[in-house]
Amino acid sequence: MDKLRRYILSHLSILFFSIFLPLFAIASVIFMIKLATYTAVIQLSIAEMGKLYLFVVPELLFYTLPIAFVVGGSLALYRLSNDNEMVVVFSLGISPSFVARVLALPALFLSILLFVNFVVVTPYIKIISANFLEKKRAEAKFNLSASEFGHHFGDWMLFINKSDSESRAFGDVVLFNKEMKSEILITADKAELINKNGVLQLKLDKGESYSYDDNLLKTMLFKTAYINDMMNTDTTIYRNTLDYWTNNEKREKKNQLLITDTLLSLFPLLSIFLIIAMGVVHARHQKRWIYLWLFLSIVGFYSAAIITQQWFGFHTIWIVTLGWLLITYGFYKRLVGSRF
Repeated sequence: MDKLRRYILSHLSILFFSIFLPLFAIASVIFMIKLATYTAVIQLSIAEMGKLYLFVVPELLFYTLPIAFVVGGSLALYRLSNDNEMVVVFSLGISPSFVARVLALPALFLSILLFVNFVVVTPYIKIISANFLEKKRAEAKFNLSASEFGHHFGDWMLFINKSDSESRAFGDVVLFNKEMKSEILITADKAELINKNGVLQLKLDKGESYSYDDNLLKTMLFKTAYINDMMNTDTTIYRNTLDYWTNNEKREKKNQLLITDTLLSLFPLLSIFLIIAMGVVHARHQKRWIYLWLFLSIVGFYSAAIITQQWFGFHTIWIVTLGWLLITYGFYKRLVGSRF
């Protein structure tokens, strides 16, 4: 029995990864296309694009892993059935329930992994990603470059004669401020834009400062000076998992996610009977449109998880779970249990 269990699981793992890797690659390409749209608004380096991609990896895994498991498990059993190996197994007195128990362990492990992913990991990663993008959008407002026109830097008018956008270094800089009691004019040979914990700093090197009013003119030489400007960012604070799911911010959207993602995380475990019903066939007497039925099954479950919650709310979880188990067990008994 132990050898048979390892044999079935080895075939499952081969088909699982052959389905998962293309699915994950397709999902990654779709995200990369979406990521390219960000560059029209904000400047992103290769490292920052890689960082954003890592932020979305848990979400990509959440949506690709359950589909890969169900499809891979069904195709693994279907391949064994076409080679008459499953018929031989059942003719030796081993029941289909043994196959169900073999598949249940990795399905349970995967469901727990998916549940932890969407409850704990994904909220934290989403908030980090959103704050990162918000920070980059705020920085984009200070996309300074050499120009005959000035830039606003807080209360200052900033004029730049030389610029290097990649290193954020500037030359021959002039700043003017007339909002204070005395009008102030600052010139500097070099300047550098620095983001320090949400505060934009303009670091000035080797310059002169002039302040004047109706009665007095003051001048000062400096080696290094800093001018600060607070970025206007709307960041979200992440405290802990419990606070994220229980606070009232975006309550309706969180309820929808909680219902849908709970069902999607249970999909591998709830589909054990479906996998066996689709995959176990008698090669001579049974021909099944396995790809079509798998597609319809996945679409049906995901649609039920998303659509029915508008009527049943949180009751959707147990209603869809119970309904799916009854339907798939009925298929299992009719197509497999009564024959083998």
